Amino acid sequence: MPTTKRPRTRIKDLLALEQLPVPNDPLVVMGWVKTVRSSGAVAFVQINDGSAFADLQIVVDANCPDYALVQRLTTGCSVRVTGILQESLGRGQRYEILADAVALLGDADPEEYPLQKKRHTLEFLRELAHLRPRTNTFGAMARVRNAMAFGIHQFFQQRGFLYVQTPIITASDAEGAGAMFRVTTLNINDPPTRNGGIDDGQDFFGRPAFLTVSGQLEAEIFAQSMADVYTFGPTFRAENSNTSRHLAEFWMVEPEVAFCDLDGLADLAEDFLRHIFAHALQSCPDDMAFFNRFYDKELIATLESIVAADFERMTYTEAIAALQSSGERFEFPVEWGLDLQSEHERYLTERKVGKPVIVTDYPSSIKAFYMRLNEDTPAHRQTVRAMDVLVPRIGEIIGGSQREERLNILQSRMAEAGLDQAPYWWYLDLRRYGTAPHAGFGLGFERTVQFATGMQNIRDVIAFPRTPRNAEF
Repeated sequence: MPTTKRPRTRIKDLLALEQLPVPNDPLVVMGWVKTVRSSGAVAFVQINDGSAFADLQIVVDANCPDYALVQRLTTGCSVRVTGILQESLGRGQRYEILADAVALLGDADPEEYPLQKKRHTLEFLRELAHLRPRTNTFGAMARVRNAMAFGIHQFFQQRGFLYVQTPIITASDAEGAGAMFRVTTLNINDPPTRNGGIDDGQDFFGRPAFLTVSGQLEAEIFAQSMADVYTFGPTFRAENSNTSRHLAEFWMVEPEVAFCDLDGLADLAEDFLRHIFAHALQSCPDDMAFFNRFYDKELIATLESIVAADFERMTYTEAIAALQSSGERFEFPVEWGLDLQSEHERYLTERKVGKPVIVTDYPSSIKAFYMRLNEDTPAHRQTVRAMDVLVPRIGEIIGGSQREERLNILQSRMAEAGLDQAPYWWYLDLRRYGTAPHAGFGLGFERTVQFATGMQNIRDVIAFPRTPRNAEF
């Protein structure tokens, strides 16, 4: 008679049980060994399958036919365990499995396996990006990142937004200026030439093409027909920045909303942040407790305060006045017309207000061409309908604006920025045919995960960080 192979049960599902199942039939768990220890005629094996922060204890007594095999298990090897779930007498765990059978699936030579049972530095683990998800820190990071990504989609989907996949290869720079990665099929050692320069017409696209820095402009196309859309995908910046806050490849969340002004966008951003932080706290309590314990002891309190807070709102002009009257000695100057620095943003959120702040109406000279020009400001202090959402500890976490929907003013702004309007013909067409007020913002996903986990370096919140001179894995 054919037998039915038992399916694997995730450790997360076992640990979530309110009581032992009835009947308590044998079940199968699989995972990677964290530790093995023996006490008399009993061996205890801690395994983890990545589904939860907590390990599962496997109890193997001398009556198990695989008891001798268990004595040879080492950290890092993978196993298949069949046994009965039972209440644990040990501290720190509710359930354990009394093993009937243990099978070795993959060995890990203890003389060579680099992740032994000890604390490793984050710098060391960056060199082992293929193994570091097995550690507590990066297993927790991966689960929190997953939960926050789900929470982002959940937030927009529940509000009827359409998820749009914008192109990764583009011919335009949404910011009007920026370091972009060139995409080419030309032989860089012997490129075709024309009139003393490279003949871009012989490239794959017949023109220069680049990795995108933003999906915003393409999202605006869909906002002008679908009203409420968002993108969530990879973006690229070829900036030679070796800092704890910069990556060459990172993910961006960018909603675009038609028939929306800056006030409505600020409301959306405020609700959005509260939702994704609340979702992370609710979905990953053990992982968040770990980060709170080992990386930032104020982490959970900070996130809970953001979830509960009504964000403060002030104009850029009011923010400059508050900074100038603060009596603080800032490293960077505070002057109308200069952009706010992280130290200014942190002062506003942490000391001046004590909660998140949304700063609006920035000088047009320091903002992008597509931001809507305010009509009621003096010519020498022109401002745009832009906003930055500032949170304690890091400052800016969201940047956005109401978009300029008026064709003549948009063309003037592009001319002031020195942009050739020809490549943006389609963007200008959106203002020619049924133009409508609309607004949108961008949120860097990695910086948000970094904030939500208390990690100090952004390279530790993405699986395979891309930075100058680093494209391993």
